Amino acid sequence: MFDVVVVGAGPNGLTAAVELARRGFSVALFEARDTVGGGARTEELTLPGFRHDPCSAAHPLGINSPAFRALPLERYGLEWLHADLPMANPFTDGTAAVLARSVGETAASLGPRDAGAYRRLVEPFLPKWDTLVRDFMSLPLTALPRDPLTLARFGLVGLPPSTWLTRRFRDERAKTLFAGLVAHVMAPLGGFATGAVGLVFALAAHARGWPVARGGSQAISDALAAYLKDLGGTIHTDYEVKRLDDLPPARAYVFDTSPTALARIAGFGRYYERYRYGPGVFKIDYALDGPVPWTAPEARRATTVQIGADSAEIGAALDAASREGRAPDRPFMITVQPGVVDPTRAPAGQQVFWAYGHVPSGWTGDLTDAMERQLERFAPGFRDRVLARATAGPAELAARNANYVGGDIASGAVTGLQILLRPKVSLSPYGTPHPAVFICSSATPPGPGVHGMSGHNAAKAVWRKLRQT
Repeated sequence: MFDVVVVGAGPNGLTAAVELARRGFSVALFEARDTVGGGARTEELTLPGFRHDPCSAAHPLGINSPAFRALPLERYGLEWLHADLPMANPFTDGTAAVLARSVGETAASLGPRDAGAYRRLVEPFLPKWDTLVRDFMSLPLTALPRDPLTLARFGLVGLPPSTWLTRRFRDERAKTLFAGLVAHVMAPLGGFATGAVGLVFALAAHARGWPVARGGSQAISDALAAYLKDLGGTIHTDYEVKRLDDLPPARAYVFDTSPTALARIAGFGRYYERYRYGPGVFKIDYALDGPVPWTAPEARRATTVQIGADSAEIGAALDAASREGRAPDRPFMITVQPGVVDPTRAPAGQQVFWAYGHVPSGWTGDLTDAMERQLERFAPGFRDRVLARATAGPAELAARNANYVGGDIASGAVTGLQILLRPKVSLSPYGTPHPAVFICSSATPPGPGVHGMSGHNAAKAVWRKLRQT
């Protein structure tokens, strides 16, 4: 009998397995795909030699994760690469607002009328970032906050809708930059706690940047897997779990799956029926014959580039996908160009390019033309650089990763109370109706992103339970 069996080898499942193995428990991990990775994989999707990230690509939460920072992942091959600029948001006039490591450089890009407001927004939190990020990424709290005053101040600023927060800004450049940061979690701009979402991404960039992993996001998963094996854990791939009886005996079972899949496997019936999934995405991976021809010079220096002409356009795109049930005419897009800092991702002189736009859950259309028309507004001649493309709508994304129900890469809507309390309103969100079964996916706090903290937090709940028994 194992102490713990983990199902699903995404970043959270791997982190949960590592944390438990570090504490001396015997751990076995089972993954349905032929490789580990979940949302952190790297594959040749277009042409030979072009290594793409099918899901996550840039990792502001990964490099800032308390869980990852406590593990010796660099010893197992993980290397973070930083561009001159973490992120840029170009405009149609050829200029750009930027999210730089420097607060001053970021503020200057927003224009003189908003530079001071931006400084006043972020500078009070930066000196206490490490404590702050540990406090809110460990929610729900299992102990008193390390810095309750700073956490409370952050809550006062971040819990209202982002549209309230952006009233601090007078010009559109700052409002657009911040709206794009919120849109990373596919939440309408007027939603509860969306101000906190944008603020977290901004602070993460100023603290440690928005890097990519050398060689691709698979490097994160491979480092976690190698460390787990050194700790004595075992990994079984190509092993699909359809019911609990498919697994060997264990004192505890931890699932890095969607609540829907867990309910089906464990026989929980309608236990998670109120859990809501959010809009999907339409993703395109490109093989290019050279760099993206951005008009704004700043965009050529950044690994991540947000595509939205102004905050109204970004808000309309989010509303179309999440509230109106249609694909936006001008989709807001998040794009990543790893080749700015990582020449290993494509043959010499060529590049991989990663882009997605938001669409309704389960949408079956083709957003390629709309996305490329958007890109041409900010990078004229982009289509001429395309050697090959690999497209994936909600159905294809869900087929690659069962946690992406309806194409929702956040594994659950990041709206309402579900932004904080997921998958159910509970003081023990990692527990389930079965005392030996736990959930650790992005459907649990602190939510989506490649940071491993959901797995880390769930592992705490598991080892406390095992020590009691």
